[in-house]
Amino acid sequence: MKRSTRRRLIQGALYAVFAAVVLLIVLAADWAKIRSNFFDLDVAAASFPEIVTIAAKNTIVYTAIAFLGGLLLGLVLALMKLSPVLPYRWLATGYIELFRGLPALLVIFAFAYAVPIAFQWHPPGGNAGAGLIALIIVSSAYIAETIRAGIEAVPKGQVEAARSLGMNSAWTMVTVVLPQAFRIITPPLTNELVILIKDTSLLFIAGMAIGDRELTTFSRDALTSQANATPLVVAAAMYLIITLPLTQLVAKLERHNKRGR
Repeated sequence: MKRSTRRRLIQGALYAVFAAVVLLIVLAADWAKIRSNFFDLDVAAASFPEIVTIAAKNTIVYTAIAFLGGLLLGLVLALMKLSPVLPYRWLATGYIELFRGLPALLVIFAFAYAVPIAFQWHPPGGNAGAGLIALIIVSSAYIAETIRAGIEAVPKGQVEAARSLGMNSAWTMVTVVLPQAFRIITPPLTNELVILIKDTSLLFIAGMAIGDRELTTFSRDALTSQANATPLVVAAAMYLIITLPLTQLVAKLERHNKRGR
């Protein structure tokens, strides 16, 4: 048997298995129960407009705050890790490794409950503010490594050319290295933004006031009050509406970077 014929037979068998599995699922599923428990239009309608005006809005606001805070702190950490001053490198490396190694949920729980109890600390913005501080701290550790990689990816010749023109190290970093580094790391930074959008769902552990709820907390409360899973499906749709354009943007930026090389 020819190799091409064998390949077609294998592909045909795989398609047949896939079709059989889909047919089995279609025949075995209780579609009436699925519709009433996950796609109840009346329950879905009851989620509006609050799921947009409160939950989705808070999700976007929390993401923006966590991303901007993490970006600024991450930039400082990246520069510290590349510093010729040894204690700065040790401090930045310890911070990055610590918070990249800890689950974000654990850090949020610590800042929402353990730290306030231990130090009688009242975080700005209440529990939501404590959760955001934790997200900033965790995201900054990942963003710092992304920025560091971007800085190191800038050709050394660019730095040498700037220094030959009489620029000092700090001015070379600000005007030559960082602009090129951020151009290189735009796709991974956008991907980090998408991850942060989903990580805001972890803020539920902090205990949110009604007006502070993001999409996951809002849908969980609606699920509990209405004994129906449709609010979770609506929240999932809202997450996709927010994240899918960003994931497409990441793919477009990556293609653009590949063409530019």
